[in-house]
Formats: sequence, structure tokens, C-alpha cells
Amino acid sequence: MSESNEPEPKIIVDDDWKTRVQAEKEELKKKEGEAEDVGSEATAATSDEATAETTPEMPKELPPASFVMLITTLGAQAMSALGFMPDPATGKSNPNRVMAKHFIDTIGVLEEKTKGNLTDEEKNYLDETLHQLRMAFVTPPESQ
Repeated sequence: MSESNEPEPKIIVDDDWKTRVQAEKEELKKKEGEAEDVGSEATAATSDEATAETTPEMPKELPPASFVMLITTLGAQAMSALGFMPDPATGKSNPNRVMAKHFIDTIGVLEEKTKGNLTDEEKNYLDETLHQLRMAFVTPPESQ
């Protein structure tokens, strides 16, 4: 480093930033509270309970998160991508073998990464699902 006659830059520390952030948060809460008061009568009819009662296709409770549920979800995505399940919006199947391979490979990664850490039930379910998906992938579409 060379010596120069330039003054060292000054570092300015803003110690007041926490109090400003807190004041902004309180002001935002106050504005949200005013907006809720104005719209509370209009939104009372569309509460979570009313919505849950009027949409029977939505489950009230989701199944517990589990390894088997994860494999089931990925397997369903793979089966859909293979064209076994129709698109709910159009009613037609839309095969996408690249996506199907991706989902099957993802389950394969889970198989590798969880080796030795699964219960017998989980391991059997994983093995069976992976086998079925791989067989469906290599089976020609006209024979399915």
C-alpha cells in the first residue's frame, strides 16, 4: 500500500434504522387494521369456514405428510405425464415422456438417498412404485 494524502473514507453508521423500520411496521399494521374494519362486513360471508363448506371438492383435512405420500404424489405426476390420467381441464391425456422420465428419475434419486433409512413398508412401496413406473415408461403406448 502506498501512502497518499487522500483522507480515508468515513463510514457512516445509521443507528436509527431499527426504530424507523419499527415505525413503518406499526404504520402498516394501522393501515391494514383500518382496511379490515372497512371490509370486515363484506368479507364475513367469505370466511374460511364458509368457503370450506361451499367447496366440497376441497378436503377439510390433508393426509399427514409422509414418505409414502411423497412417492405417491411423484408417481401420480409420472403417470399423468405418461398419459394415463386425463387433464382435468380438457378431459384429454397429454403425454410428456420427458417430464415422466424426470419424475421417475426423481423417485430413483430418493431411492438412492434414503437407502438404509426406510421402514420395510416404505421400501417395498418405493420399489413397487418405481418398478411399475419404469415398466410403464418402456412399454409402447399402443400396448398400454
